[in-house]
Amino acid sequence: MAHGAHESNVKRIWIVFGLLSIVTIIEVWLGIVKPDSLHLHGLGTSWLNWIFIILTLVKAYYITWTFMHMEGEKTWFRRSVVWTAIFLIIYLVTLLLIEGGYLYDTLAPLVRW
Repeated sequence: MAHGAHESNVKRIWIVFGLLSIVTIIEVWLGIVKPDSLHLHGLGTSWLNWIFIILTLVKAYYITWTFMHMEGEKTWFRRSVVWTAIFLIIYLVTLLLIEGGYLYDTLAPLVRW
């Protein structure tokens, strides 16, 4: 029985590795190619930046779900951990976008970007 559990964990580790690798490869590819169609602005920044933010949130959620073993916890505990982390990340991203926009507008006449 222990041997069967070991095999399923090995399979699970490879699945997690594969999914996180695919998301990372997509992020790296988008960072290198930077498609012109994604440079259109939407909701405070370009769509390319939003794709990076969403993919990062997906990776953070999946890492928390898998490596903190959240699937085995009670529903209220899972929600309290994951929703709090996602809220704080979204809050941080919002503040960074607001402050970054302000600094860009304020320093644009003084700094050559």
